Amino acid sequence: MSQLDLRLIPVTPFQQNCSLLWDTDTMEGVLVDPGGEPEKLMNTAKELGIDIKEIWLTHGHLDHAGGAEDIRKALNIPVIGPHKEDQFWMDTIEQSWSQYGHAGMGKNIIPDRYLEDGETLTLGGTEFGVLHTPGHTPGHVVIYNKNLKIAFVGDVLFRGSVGRTDFPKSNPQQLIDSIKTKLWPLGHDIRFIPGHGPMSTFGAERKDNPFVADHISNGPTGNTSGVM
Repeated sequence: MSQLDLRLIPVTPFQQNCSLLWDTDTMEGVLVDPGGEPEKLMNTAKELGIDIKEIWLTHGHLDHAGGAEDIRKALNIPVIGPHKEDQFWMDTIEQSWSQYGHAGMGKNIIPDRYLEDGETLTLGGTEFGVLHTPGHTPGHVVIYNKNLKIAFVGDVLFRGSVGRTDFPKSNPQQLIDSIKTKLWPLGHDIRFIPGHGPMSTFGAERKDNPFVADHISNGPTGNTSGVM
């Protein structure tokens, strides 16, 4: 397996964790959730000598997908993901940024390829699995590698919290089910990169996350009060 390296680059007023992930042998990389500030992201990759080959999106919210179109055009690379059920969010990125008072922060995007549960993505010689994890948004996906013990979870799960479910087509029970039936089986020692805030492990969240810890019995909970 190739050796990979990772740098987190917070972007947009929401300080969304964009991940720059690359193969240290080939120096080929991907951007996971480039939500905005495309010049900052491309300049960082250039300074590190990384050739960005693809963009991977976990979901279609403005702060995760808003920078993808400019980077795609500048580098002539494909945008992959999320699941097709999130296209309605990607169709309204520009409108959403305007509503937040940041007109021009991002652009609408139609991915080159949608992702389905069970598909795979590849960086160098390393393969990543894809899980469809609805709840926060209907088309949210999680991208993971069990051997590397890493998962890019977007806004499904945070340190001590979970994703909001007060958006159109969000579903609190689906979110809890996605976490418990899709993420937990990957293992306690999986480190995850959330869309906002610090990294954690699934094991730590199973111990004390007030929404999804193992000692909590989750039924339908109403809107969760997660980070984003």
